[in-house]
Amino acid sequence: MIQFYAREDGHLRQLQQAAAGCWINLHPPFEQSELEVFAASKDIPLDYLTDSLDPDERSRYERWDENLRFILIQTPILNPDEEANQPIYITVPIGLLINPDFLLTVSAHENTILKKFIDGKVKNFNPADTRSFILQILEQNVWSYLDSLKRLNLKRNLIEQELYDSSRNAELKQLLRIEKSLVYFVNSLSANDLVKLKMKRTDFLNISQDEDKADLFEDILIDNNQALDMANRHTNILSGTMEAYASIVSNNLNKFIQRLTVATIILMVPTLVASFFGMNVSLPLADKPMAFFYILFVSGLLIVFLVWFFRRKQMF
Repeated sequence: MIQFYAREDGHLRQLQQAAAGCWINLHPPFEQSELEVFAASKDIPLDYLTDSLDPDERSRYERWDENLRFILIQTPILNPDEEANQPIYITVPIGLLINPDFLLTVSAHENTILKKFIDGKVKNFNPADTRSFILQILEQNVWSYLDSLKRLNLKRNLIEQELYDSSRNAELKQLLRIEKSLVYFVNSLSANDLVKLKMKRTDFLNISQDEDKADLFEDILIDNNQALDMANRHTNILSGTMEAYASIVSNNLNKFIQRLTVATIILMVPTLVASFFGMNVSLPLADKPMAFFYILFVSGLLIVFLVWFFRRKQMF
């Protein structure tokens, strides 16, 4: 689907066709033929559109000529696949195509970042001011990472509280999903940070002479580094947590087997005594009417002795 937006009378309006200074948003559903026709009509390389739909595409920027520039960044979204072995969040690329007449955004998924602009939740947003618009997209993207990281950390804390009471596979699987999400975040934030640093060094957006925009870009870099540090920190904490719980489960299993072994020994000794006196041979107390109770007493005494012995050794 191809949508055209422009700011009129202080509000974002959807247009029927492209106009000077508009924002063109390509989002699903669309077909390959539709992309080909659009790329040919706007005289832009088709690769820029198709690359933005590839989930494995790396963050980068390119300058086609003086009038056409391309930026691709990774953004976080909730994973539409909710299976137990899939991460909670994944990262997908958003392509930004900069043209003197319009700014084009393209993504293979419905993206919450672009939806904020469409819903008017971003202040001082004007598609005609291309450089400010791009900086605002980069800023919202970083904030989306920070918000997602906070949500993942909160979810991790809740799962850990549940694991203190009982170690179940369901909670451990949830921790694994969080760990996979953090791996996506670390890789994408690292790639985004590298691209932004190169853009700043080469002044790709031509904002070095504009102090306000340059300061905003610097703040975006700082926030991106903060998000990357948070992702790395949460990854390390989660890895340590998983290892600790694996050790706890293994230790609990060893204790259970040890107690089971001790209980088996305690029950085996009186059983052995009873089996001796169950033989069809002459044994002590064979002609005593109270022999049964004597044997029970001896067996009980052995049980008490073994329980005392193993408790003293802290094995029971």
